[in-house]
Amino acid sequence: MTAELVRGQNHPLPQARLEIRVSAGKPIVAGATLGDEQGTVRGTEWVAHPGSPNLPGLEVSKQAAADHRLAVDLGALPDSVHRVSVLLALPVGVGGPARFGALAAPFVSVTGLDGSEAASYTVTGLESESAVVALELYRRQGIWKVRAVGQGYAGGLAEMLGDQGLPQAHELAAAIQDAVSSGMARSVAAPPPRTPDDDRTRRTASRTTGAQDRTVGGTAGRDAQSATPSSSPVPGAPNAPEPPNASEDTPPQASVGPIDYAHPRRRTTAPPPPPPTAPPAPPGQAPQPVAGDATGWSMEERLYNQVWGMFEDLARTTAAYRSAVDFAESRLEQELDKVLSDPRSRIGTAGDTAREAARAKHDQLVDQARAVLERDMAQLVAEAEVVEPALPPAFAAWSNPAWHGYRVPMEIPMALRVGDLHLPESPDLRIPMLVRLPLERGLWIDSGRSGSEAALMMESDQLRSAAMDTAVAHAARLLAAYPAGEFTVHVIDPAGSGALALAPLTESGVLAAPPAAGVQGVTAVLAKLTERVDLVQMAIRGGAADALPPDLDTAEQLLIVNDFPHGFDDRAVTQLRYLADEGPSVGVHLMMVADREDASAYGPVLDPLWRALLRVTPVPDDHLADPWVGHAWTYEPQLPPAGSQVVRQVLAQVAAARRSLGR
Repeated sequence: MTAELVRGQNHPLPQARLEIRVSAGKPIVAGATLGDEQGTVRGTEWVAHPGSPNLPGLEVSKQAAADHRLAVDLGALPDSVHRVSVLLALPVGVGGPARFGALAAPFVSVTGLDGSEAASYTVTGLESESAVVALELYRRQGIWKVRAVGQGYAGGLAEMLGDQGLPQAHELAAAIQDAVSSGMARSVAAPPPRTPDDDRTRRTASRTTGAQDRTVGGTAGRDAQSATPSSSPVPGAPNAPEPPNASEDTPPQASVGPIDYAHPRRRTTAPPPPPPTAPPAPPGQAPQPVAGDATGWSMEERLYNQVWGMFEDLARTTAAYRSAVDFAESRLEQELDKVLSDPRSRIGTAGDTAREAARAKHDQLVDQARAVLERDMAQLVAEAEVVEPALPPAFAAWSNPAWHGYRVPMEIPMALRVGDLHLPESPDLRIPMLVRLPLERGLWIDSGRSGSEAALMMESDQLRSAAMDTAVAHAARLLAAYPAGEFTVHVIDPAGSGALALAPLTESGVLAAPPAAGVQGVTAVLAKLTERVDLVQMAIRGGAADALPPDLDTAEQLLIVNDFPHGFDDRAVTQLRYLADEGPSVGVHLMMVADREDASAYGPVLDPLWRALLRVTPVPDDHLADPWVGHAWTYEPQLPPAGSQVVRQVLAQVAAARRSLGR
């Protein structure tokens, strides 16, 4: 029976291996500290946070998220630890709320590995605080209990850590916020929020009530499901416990049942039309995938949700496999240590037999995990094969026949494809990377040596050229996604080095003006867009949209910047930062084509700009992370096939539609 705690109340814990679930409705930082008998945190190595998520017996989330799952194994904590404090904090410098009083009250629960809830606490009464100690697990006379704390700190993480006796509180707080900012900058954006009863885990009707997808090894779990029925699910990560009551020789299950095809949905005021359904599968076989079997108001929305379901399933099944292999390796190491610790078995046939048995068990566990992975991969590959041909142009690859039937749309699609994602375990399974429209953040197309194998094999000039080709392909997609006259593109090319790559844009006539060159060109374009942002912001704040100048271009704006920082002075850099921060809210977006090392002369002044933009690369690179388990996904840009004229053909239609409007 669940104990609903109030501030100061405690409750005994039923078992040593636990999961702490946090739901806040908005992205927050979750961490934990270990304390001695006096509750003192002895050093930074006693703090688990996004930059250092693992401690003995404790694992926390790697990123800021609205929902977290923290794994705790009380039996694995050091003997000197008598207290585990669960910390929540608001990320700084990312445009979110600055105090907990602006959010719904965070909800925290303590559950067993079987999902049974032992205790819960709603952290109420917070106002100006930006950090809070939500719960503490403490040991008293050999018994572990949980206490609802709810102690808030207006001074944020630094004040909270200092209150727990940590000498390096300010330094660690800054490091945590830097790790969070970096994680948010490199994270694949989360899908839109869903209603409380929407389960992002795709379940079949054959799965029994209460069955859970599980990874292995007892590692931290941060599931995509909401921690409470009253909260909106947002990305977390798959749970990773062993099955309840598992014996030492019983391997954890890598997953339960095959991936199914009941996708997430969004609801507004009326139920959406039913999605297509696959014919019943023969007994013992997985259901046949159907394009658009997610729920939604339109086929476009169904396909969008289906792509996100595939992305999540691939992340989860891969996490299950990796955790299963880790479990097998750990078990092998433990059994070999046991053999070596017994003098009687170090030599002779008994020792050899024990070692061979341990390795055979290891191989069996790995083979089982691989079989489950291959089963799930086969289902996802089958789904991708039916989904890809059905995608609309905005979601489709340039090689998709949908582009041959392209017509300028009458309304903006809900998302745009900016590349493909895959994992090392599934190099042939590509998941479209979709970003919502209108863009919430700009793009930084890295033209430098990012460290990937593909980048290291290319000359600097080749990388810069590939980066501009990628920028033009993205700009063409954006132009093609918007109705005629509703998207305007500006280009800054100070030295004219991108002229060849820009030819499809310049020759088709879709640019607002020829690419700006030299210092004067840079100044003029930045001044024009900065003024537009200022005017629109003032009109919105004053409720006087009718007062905007009649010659103001009200279309969405995109600024492509090549060869940064060539031709930029300090004022121009400041204007770029202003456009990156304030522009998206009023329809001005930034696409930087630059090498961060070349821009390093400006020092930390450009760090906020770098973090504000989504970094993509012109070659395959594993720099993006998912918001569930933090997998390093390999990103590949979406480029037209070699020799294809599809981009020019699409831009010709866009230009013709603009001319028909007299633009």
